[in-house]
Amino acid sequence: MRVRARESERDTAADVGSPYEITMLGAGMDSIAVAYHGYAHTHVHALWHFAVGGRSYNGFPRSLGAEQGAPALSVLQLKDGVFTRGVLVDVPRLRGVPYLEPGTAIYPGDLDEWEETTGVKIGSGDAVFIYTGRWPRRAAVGPWSVGEHAAGLHASAAAWLKDRDVALLGHDAGNEVTPSLVEGVQFPIHQLAIVAMGMPLVDNCDLEAVAATAARLGRPDFLLTVAPLAIRGGTGSPVNPIATF
Repeated sequence: MRVRARESERDTAADVGSPYEITMLGAGMDSIAVAYHGYAHTHVHALWHFAVGGRSYNGFPRSLGAEQGAPALSVLQLKDGVFTRGVLVDVPRLRGVPYLEPGTAIYPGDLDEWEETTGVKIGSGDAVFIYTGRWPRRAAVGPWSVGEHAAGLHASAAAWLKDRDVALLGHDAGNEVTPSLVEGVQFPIHQLAIVAMGMPLVDNCDLEAVAATAARLGRPDFLLTVAPLAIRGGTGSPVNPIATF
């Protein structure tokens, strides 16, 4: 079962600024091009993707030359893949709603409540996926500008993740509430997770099948495998995460 990658979007929409471009080359061959960062395509962020004060994780200066891509902390660091316990935090189910409305913040107290309700303790090395019901809402009301309004983690949740020693964070949008609710900081979860904690992020996952299976089995944890493309200098990669219950 996939966690999974959202089916590739090929049409522009309010939340799809750069759709996949497929050019047929004849004889059963094609060329694929995509600007995968953003709010449409499922992808992992390498640690070079974000910086604060001109420095990336472990203090690498952004002044390093990058004409051929990320000179350090590229997605090649993940080329052997991720193989660990995945845990789905189903916030709409916790709150008894089909999906969260855009702009809804998820706080540490919500994560504590989820642990108490499910009896599952998130721990060291886990990959945590936050489910907000983005795609059911999109199906119900249509696409919207996820970059401007999305349900997700409040910045205060970063310390909670650090305390649990979480290894990877995933989400069905961009991993954080937008607007951020932190004055003067647009992407606090990205800054704290990627730059301060060295934690890769997976954006825009399709978590519907996993949420349904977790609810049916009464079991929100599973074996997770994620294998990015081995792109030299890449700041990330499209991925298709796999959940095995």
